[in-house]
Amino acid sequence: MATGNMQEIQFAPIPWKGTTVQLEYQWIGATDSPYPVVVFLHEGLGSIAMWKDFPQRFCKEHGFRGLVFSRYGYGQSTRRPPEEPLPFTYLHEQAHEALPAFLSTLGVERPWLFGHSDGGSIALLYAARFPDGLSGIVVVAPHIFVEDVTVDGLRTVRDMYLHTDFAARLARYHADGDAVFWGWNNAWLDPGFRSWNIEDEVRKITCPVLALQGEQDEYATLEQIHGIERLAQHARAVPLPECGHVPHRDQPALLSMHAGRFIRQD
Repeated sequence: MATGNMQEIQFAPIPWKGTTVQLEYQWIGATDSPYPVVVFLHEGLGSIAMWKDFPQRFCKEHGFRGLVFSRYGYGQSTRRPPEEPLPFTYLHEQAHEALPAFLSTLGVERPWLFGHSDGGSIALLYAARFPDGLSGIVVVAPHIFVEDVTVDGLRTVRDMYLHTDFAARLARYHADGDAVFWGWNNAWLDPGFRSWNIEDEVRKITCPVLALQGEQDEYATLEQIHGIERLAQHARAVPLPECGHVPHRDQPALLSMHAGRFIRQD
């Protein structure tokens, strides 16, 4: 198996709404991997640091070259100003504008996308828009529409943010934890977001898709991944037992096994 390494955090400039923002990124894994690069897309409150060591362990186990980064406003990337809330279209904007610009800046061609939660939805939207730009996608706890359990979970986490040490814990992973949390939470809890739905986009996906989700996901039912399996041409759904919304925390070995085999096409 190829040897692995983890490079220092770097910053990539990308154009964004008439200006330039800096995205933190890190190369990980095998420098001489025979497989396409695996690009990790974090969740709605995520960042490079919040993945912990899962991407590195995953790439080391399977001999992959990996790329992790923090989106605009997250981690140590350029902060989003308080007067710039996340719009309803933020997932589409990330998939159609920010991610293509980032991959172009780093010269990454036909990668695998490995997206968790919001990152999974972004991967699906990217695959629908750029069918020839990917080797395939692995989506973990993605959303393709909004459910009642999603809204209930977001209200619960808002109460946690206000009344527990959650805010202090989140601040360890971001330059501006408040902006990250309230941008994400306000967007999803806005009544106008209730009709958000990307099922039509999922129908357009032609690349291989592995959709995984914990059977005890606090933010969605398994209809999310079963819907992807029905709608996309080459999709497979895998429920993960004894697992919540964060499989790389709850079932890392099982997640790694399924995703690694799918990417390697074992």
